[in-house]
Amino acid sequence: MKKLQKGRKFHRERDQRRALLNTLASSLILKGKITTTEAKAKELSPFVQKKITRAKKGDLAARKLLLGYFSERIVKKLIEEIAPKYVDRKGGYTRVVKAGIRKSDSSNMAIIELV
Repeated sequence: MKKLQKGRKFHRERDQRRALLNTLASSLILKGKITTTEAKAKELSPFVQKKITRAKKGDLAARKLLLGYFSERIVKKLIEEIAPKYVDRKGGYTRVVKAGIRKSDSSNMAIIELV
């Protein structure tokens, strides 16, 4: 019997999904708060939380791993500005708030922000 796999596909291939998550995460890290569809926000939340947890270590290995996902500017902001705010917090760095329905295609929208 076929079982459900973890994660959403968004009708995209693997590389397109990864690129989507990377760009959404980059925007969230730079701006602190973005508006997107509810499904994308729910999928983005654990992705960003894992990257913040990695950035809290702040060592060379963590920096190199994060550079595989983000640009140098985003990694620098993540390690030097965002991670120190969450040193005493064990998780739950993001908040997803429902924001109603988009008029054009009736998609459920959400706001995702760093706590």
